[in-house]
Amino acid sequence: MSYVIDRRLNGKNKSTVNRQRFLRRYREHIKKAVEEAVSRRSIMDMEHGEQISIPGRDIDEPVLHHGRGGKQTIVHPGNKEFTAGEHIPRPQGGGGGGGRGKAGNSGEGMDEFVFQITQEEFLEFMFEDLELPNLVKRHLTGADTFKTVRAGIANEGNPSRINIVRTLRSAHARRIALTGSSRALLREAQKELDRLKVEEPDNFTDIQEVEQEIERLKARINRLPFLDTFDLKYNLLVKQPNPSSKAVMFCLMDVSGSMTQATKDIAKRFFILLYLFLKRNYDRIEVVFIRHHTSAREVDEEEFFYSRETGGTIVSSALKLMQEIMAERYPASDWNIYAAQASDGDNWNDDSPICREILSKQIMPHVQYYTYVEITPREHQALWYEYERIGEGFPDTFAQQQLVSAGDIYPVFRELFQRRLAT
Repeated sequence: MSYVIDRRLNGKNKSTVNRQRFLRRYREHIKKAVEEAVSRRSIMDMEHGEQISIPGRDIDEPVLHHGRGGKQTIVHPGNKEFTAGEHIPRPQGGGGGGGRGKAGNSGEGMDEFVFQITQEEFLEFMFEDLELPNLVKRHLTGADTFKTVRAGIANEGNPSRINIVRTLRSAHARRIALTGSSRALLREAQKELDRLKVEEPDNFTDIQEVEQEIERLKARINRLPFLDTFDLKYNLLVKQPNPSSKAVMFCLMDVSGSMTQATKDIAKRFFILLYLFLKRNYDRIEVVFIRHHTSAREVDEEEFFYSRETGGTIVSSALKLMQEIMAERYPASDWNIYAAQASDGDNWNDDSPICREILSKQIMPHVQYYTYVEITPREHQALWYEYERIGEGFPDTFAQQQLVSAGDIYPVFRELFQRRLAT
């Protein structure tokens, strides 16, 4: 029997195929571990890898073996607890496996299987099956969105793109065309030489002349080059515009005095999760950061997540600024517009109806999807109920959820951006 051993190196990641197979097999365990990791991590540790533990019993392989066969009857004397047909419960405790409990002098077990997933794999599991809803293609996004495609054959090009088959075919056709008459004369001369050798073997003068003519024709044919620059053919590659979706995400965060430090931390973690999701899955998307208290201001990424500015609460200031930026820089005819708003629900008494008015008339008709998360363990206030009325008018493009603790961030995020089946 012959054995074939593949010793080819697999780049830096040896056994990549086996690793991918392993990740697919234990996908549920890994997804559960990723969800728990997202809930307990700090803001700065969102995109690191993770150590995954799988119970030893879950990686055991099934084994088929032969039993003793037949029907076995066994009598256990002194049994006062069980009768025939009852199931015996598993004994409590035992040795090995969990790492908990007191030391013992007996028992065997197996530790959990622990392995490390990379940052790339962690983000892959974290954002699996998520997408921006209602994303449609608008206009071309610019000169850098091109893809290279084959466009036939050219007579000039890069040597690395030479088409060998077409080149040899062209060279063969050229040789046939340029040597056709010489080959015909050569065949006739060869026939004449054969005739003379049979019918006139003593006619040395004519035989020598024919042989000289044959040599002249062969030399003429051989002088023709096997390959000429005229024969070279190249694969023609052209850059073709690649239509892609132009999208913008507005991130609106309440930083008013009613937002405690814990509430702000939850809001920041939600937006960091959203920011990682957008940057990982969408190359051509712009993000607009807006912080607001009594007034709203567009800021950069650094200030959005780490500034300590605070004040009163007027939510409509952020919505007005968003509407102004939309009208000035992101027309709905060219852009897919998305928005995510986070607040604790506290707002100036007369401002919540104004927020509903701005959203329903000036913003919602132009956006693809708007999400609102309210971070509070208390009862909802006026802003939540005003937004509920917006959800009734725009059920497919408006969604709102409540966050109570940091553990709710990832489940709520998946609920808001879960991939929807096409209808």
